[in-house]
Amino acid sequence: MEEERGNASSEWEFILLGVSDQPRLEMLLFVVFFVLYIMNLVGNVAIIVVLWLEPSLHTPMYFFLSNLSFLDLCYTTSTVPQMLVNFRSTHKSISWAGCVAQLYVFLSLGCTECLLLVVMAYDRYVAICQPLRYTIVMNRRLCLQMAATVWLSGFGNSMLQTILTMQLPRCGRNRVDHFFCELPAMMKLACVDTSANEAEAFAVSVIFLLVPLGLILVSYGYIVTAVLRIRSAQGRLKAFNTCASHLAVVSLFYGTAIFMYLQPPSSYSQEQGKMVSLFYGIIAPMLNSLIYTMRSKDVHGALRRVLGRLFGSKRT
Repeated sequence: MEEERGNASSEWEFILLGVSDQPRLEMLLFVVFFVLYIMNLVGNVAIIVVLWLEPSLHTPMYFFLSNLSFLDLCYTTSTVPQMLVNFRSTHKSISWAGCVAQLYVFLSLGCTECLLLVVMAYDRYVAICQPLRYTIVMNRRLCLQMAATVWLSGFGNSMLQTILTMQLPRCGRNRVDHFFCELPAMMKLACVDTSANEAEAFAVSVIFLLVPLGLILVSYGYIVTAVLRIRSAQGRLKAFNTCASHLAVVSLFYGTAIFMYLQPPSSYSQEQGKMVSLFYGIIAPMLNSLIYTMRSKDVHGALRRVLGRLFGSKRT
């Protein structure tokens, strides 16, 4: 009877092992990721509010930046709260439905970020290589269409991957050696040959990682060529500065995501995978808000003005 109950529960919940064999490390990770999550919430919410309230920042570049901030906010929220609960719990479980939702949302937001970074690169390409046509090309309608396409493509593609992964027979296995439900870790639970799933996941990774990265590199090839034609050193520096934040975000995200997804799960190192996932799924989104706020004088100035209006009105 107990065995039947155990088998039934294993079908409807997963145990997220994380680093449960190292309680001291769990406590340290709880503190670190709690602080990082709060910083991520504050940083990205501040960017979204400032970009919304400051009329001078109602431009295509900052419209896409607000999309990125919202995406990063959702990205961390899809995994971190559950992780924090499990770090302080003896029963580190997640329901079957919760795991499906987490896997789907995490994959969807990852695919969406891949495409959004391409759109942001195209925006910089038009701004620097075709400055006189920028307002015509990057009009409000096109920006909304590109943003909608990016979000719909990311969430549409991940539905198939999630269904194929969760339909794999697990033969009662429910112990996920990870902090959250992620594609390679979930495939590891399968008790059948996963070659077809691995091939599908690899093909999707090529489409959503390598192809967008190639387009970004081509865009920056044209940007570098255009910048080098600028005669004044100050003009060249200003042009490069407008792209530096985006390049830093691209390097952080694509570097770790390619390492994670462009290798078959059969050759996947569980310990390495856990650490890399934490970096691109939690640490990188938090760094994105820091990178943009620290490097952008426009965001700095807008933040000061918004805070000045807020505290000024409170005094009066």
